[in-house]
Amino acid sequence: MSQKSTELLLNANQQWAQSVIQDRPEFFAQSATGQSPKILWIGCSDSRVPESVITASKPGDIFVHRNIANQFHLHDDSALSVLTYAVKAVGVEHVVLVGHTNCGGAAACLQAAKDADAAASTGTGASQPDTPLTRWLNPLTKLVQSLDLSACSASEALNKVVEANIIMQVDNLCKAEPITAAWADPQAKQVTVHGWVYDLAEGRIKELVSRDAPV
Repeated sequence: MSQKSTELLLNANQQWAQSVIQDRPEFFAQSATGQSPKILWIGCSDSRVPESVITASKPGDIFVHRNIANQFHLHDDSALSVLTYAVKAVGVEHVVLVGHTNCGGAAACLQAAKDADAAASTGTGASQPDTPLTRWLNPLTKLVQSLDLSACSASEALNKVVEANIIMQVDNLCKAEPITAAWADPQAKQVTVHGWVYDLAEGRIKELVSRDAPV
């Protein structure tokens, strides 16, 4: 981002803060005292999917964790820390795992799976470079390899991968200790896990799955 771009953000922030103060003079003072959002949003880092904007939410409404291709790895301390704090300290009631159409991470995994199949068929033994991004996306690449996409067009295949990824991450969330502990404790606050997909071309969210108990 250029210096001019950052200046635009700072200026926009000043204007936004002033408009909030004019509309609700007490808002920032109340916001500074604490938070109690009911929703944890685990989404993609994609700049086109800003959770507060596409849900018309305000500061304090949504607790957020975002990463490449909206993954929830059970060995990822960052995601697990967010989930633990959200469920056990903040007291969220809904955890939403949100993917989106035309996901670059999903597309990269689709291509990686094709390259791996091509390498296997030619016996070249070629493999992806070992980078933080390829390691991060490796579970999704393996998921792609398990799907039957032979009858799909390119767009259909990508949509299928996006939705299968959401379901896989919901499955992972339902295995995470903060969720299993909440479900096992009748005295704990009820927590529901959702899988959503956001359509970039329409600006709308669709729910794929919802779980409030072990499957």
